[in-house]
Amino acid sequence: MNEENIINEKDLDLENPDLKKEAVADTVVKQFLVNYTGDKLQPENEKVTVEMIVETVAEEFPEFLMAVAEENWMRGYHQALTDVDVGIQAEKEQNEKLPTEEEK
Repeated sequence: MNEENIINEKDLDLENPDLKKEAVADTVVKQFLVNYTGDKLQPENEKVTVEMIVETVAEEFPEFLMAVAEENWMRGYHQALTDVDVGIQAEKEQNEKLPTEEEK
């Protein structure tokens, strides 16, 4: 495959701005994750972003993130199939309302 034909998330503008936000430690679990990630990565500005936490968890507990990603994918796939069914039904109902060739 020619490298010129490769499309990545930046080409599609799929970056999630929430990943760049500073993580707020407003629960016990968030406080643990922020502190752990901050201790591990030692960011220069002492601010831990959501992206830093995701990267740390991906490195240290990949099976957790895979389970979340797989669940998200399955729910999205199910929703897409539901949307297709609803679209087909709506088209069928719309077509039933249209006059037939004999009625024209």
